[in-house]
Amino acid sequence: MIDEVTERVDDASKPQTGGPQGTGRAGSAPSLSLRSVQLARWRDLALIPPIILVAVVGSFVSPSFFTRTNIEDVLVSMSWIGLLVLAEGLVLLTGKMDLSLESTVGLAPGVAAWLTLSGGIHHGIDAVSPGWAIPIALGVGLVVGLVNAALIVGLGLNAFIVTLGMLITLRGLLTGISGGQTFFGMSGSMTYLGTGSFLGVPVAIWVCVLAYVVAVLALRYLRVGRSLYAIGGNVDAARAAGIRTDRTLWGVFVLASVLAALGGIMLSGHLASVASNQGDGAIFTVFAAAVIGGVSLNGGRGSLVGAFTGILLLYLVQNVLTFAGVSGEWFDFLNGAVILAVLIITRVVTGRSKD
Repeated sequence: MIDEVTERVDDASKPQTGGPQGTGRAGSAPSLSLRSVQLARWRDLALIPPIILVAVVGSFVSPSFFTRTNIEDVLVSMSWIGLLVLAEGLVLLTGKMDLSLESTVGLAPGVAAWLTLSGGIHHGIDAVSPGWAIPIALGVGLVVGLVNAALIVGLGLNAFIVTLGMLITLRGLLTGISGGQTFFGMSGSMTYLGTGSFLGVPVAIWVCVLAYVVAVLALRYLRVGRSLYAIGGNVDAARAAGIRTDRTLWGVFVLASVLAALGGIMLSGHLASVASNQGDGAIFTVFAAAVIGGVSLNGGRGSLVGAFTGILLLYLVQNVLTFAGVSGEWFDFLNGAVILAVLIITRVVTGRSKD
């Protein structure tokens, strides 16, 4: 079924020719396709050598680097933003972008805390049962995704402008309901996702890895997953091939916002609080991880495996810097330098720019 979708999109996007003139170069297509697949597989693993290099440096910087406690801390710390990278990666594959994800990370658990914590709601309104915290947070993500999709897909507005406006709106809404303060006293269900363990492994790691595994398999084996690449590559050709592009885009924006809400729950559970600026600035790290992982900003090309290794590389670098005693004020500068270095190396090695 995947091959059928791909072939139909290719057929719809290629000019129709006939006779001997139309068949003169057909024999080169399979070879080009095979080379493209092989190149894509290598690019999925392009960040493995830098990750290994950082790990080796870390082992020299501190003997505690390769301890189980430290490795788990790194993976738990990156789990929530890993979900944002996954969400943004799915959106980018379609040729769109969603800047509002960083605000959804804060607003979704913020609304849940506002509704469930005693004293969170004023004017004599009783708090909702703490058991509803996670459904409320995910519901907020669902609503945000529907609004984004309605404006971008339904009304045809520019995704960058719409989600930038939503980023500001959602941030202001969280500040308003929290009064600029931090919510404390998260319910047990919310803290469990950030601090609990299952089979000796933190739940946050399970959630993040499972989400990536499902997404990677869906992109590889499900027709709807392959449709994302088709839409990002050529939306008109995808539509001509019978793909319901609008419905697919609606689903992507909704799924991305729900994943961001889930990431917000995990972050709030890990911190046992929701700050009024939770998630602020995270979108820069998200885009950096996606781009250095090989996801094209123009859509139609990229790998979620590469995106995952991108965020892992950034957090390992940050961990090594912490052990080296580097002040946190330098992290943004050094992370930016790592991003530029990886882009330059990739350009030199592959001979292709990352757009």
